[in-house]
Amino acid sequence: MDLFGSTPSEHRRIIRPLAERMRPKSLDEFVGQEHLLGPGKLLRGIVQAGKLHSLILWGPPGSGKTTLARILASAAGATCVQFSAVTSGVKDLKKVIQEAEELHRLGKPTVLFVDEIHHFNKAQQDNFLPHVERGTLVLIGATTENPSFEVISPLLSRCQVLVLKALSVDDVGAIIDRARQDTERGLGAWGLEISAEAREFLIQQSQGDCRVALNALETAATLTRKDNKTKIDLNHVQEALQQKPLQYDKAGEAHYNVISAFIKSLRGSDPDAALYWLMRMIEAGEDPLFIARRMIIFASEDIGNADPQALQVAVAAKDAVHFVGLPEGRIPLAQATTYLATAPKSNASYKAMLAAAKDVEDKGALPVPLHLRNAPTPLMEKLGYGKDYKYAHNFPDHIVEQEHLPKELSGRKYYSPSESGYEKQIQDRLKSWGEKKQRP
Repeated sequence: MDLFGSTPSEHRRIIRPLAERMRPKSLDEFVGQEHLLGPGKLLRGIVQAGKLHSLILWGPPGSGKTTLARILASAAGATCVQFSAVTSGVKDLKKVIQEAEELHRLGKPTVLFVDEIHHFNKAQQDNFLPHVERGTLVLIGATTENPSFEVISPLLSRCQVLVLKALSVDDVGAIIDRARQDTERGLGAWGLEISAEAREFLIQQSQGDCRVALNALETAATLTRKDNKTKIDLNHVQEALQQKPLQYDKAGEAHYNVISAFIKSLRGSDPDAALYWLMRMIEAGEDPLFIARRMIIFASEDIGNADPQALQVAVAAKDAVHFVGLPEGRIPLAQATTYLATAPKSNASYKAMLAAAKDVEDKGALPVPLHLRNAPTPLMEKLGYGKDYKYAHNFPDHIVEQEHLPKELSGRKYYSPSESGYEKQIQDRLKSWGEKKQRP
């Protein structure tokens, strides 16, 4: 017996991390990403058809990017080669491509899964292009960063970008329960229970990352057996995560309820309540940068142009707390909290964004009107690009009557400034411009 009571055969089985052992091998085992994998959804259709195209999987850590790539490759009957943009270079890539070309000649597809593809620079990413175009290999890139900024345009145009979401509370709970009960790949042979308090804390602290959840569960289970106990308790999970639990009040509110109370207090222009919930989070050990990120979102979503300086204050608070750390970082967070709570409120920009996004979703990529197109070549100019464009600076007050939307959306209004704060000035300005445009 070793490893706290494990037999030699059991030791060999569990030497691989739990997160790796529990990695789903099929869509039936996969948890989460229902918007891509549900009945009739895109990825399920791809798996069922066995026809794979190059993809970019964009999502947070632990959301299943690597697992999905393997499942997709398996469904297509392809050889899956995993390639890390962090540890591998161009020399390694050339070897992979050479092997893929040999398999391609034999009629065997290759899926090249590039983890953290955003770590490749432009020149390195250029190396993929000819092989993706020729079909030598199917590229599946995984990234936690926005591919619009981190992946070169030519490569993006040849790949479909799929957005993965952080796993929900229910998703992480299901993964934890399965791993604890699975007797073949999980911890089921150990016969351990887990307290409701420990399970809830583990789910919360995992923050949608199943890898974090499973690694912590395995460590907590090992500590439980070392203590000769049969139930994983909060102390074991706390020790495994090396984090103290958030302080709950008598109602048992979890941290996501407290952040909700904080945001709603800001929205309700109640600085005192907002400060209370702020300190509740900080004293409970909440990541101050998480709080700052939510404040930045709030500054744009709920204040917007009613006080454009609110966003600057929120960003400055984030930079300040990142620079000085805690406990002094509480001071700029508190200052920003009182500023945001007492600022005039408007969600007009946010609503305008949603309305414009809805038209983009419903109507697709409408063509740019000819008069708004750039004409850098004689051919484009001959085709009418830029014709009849009115240069605003050539008109009185720089105001010109001209359609800037696609003709299918002509006259559409998304942004309706409120009468709150600075937005009242914007409202008046737009009204004045509208009157000037209508003058003969």
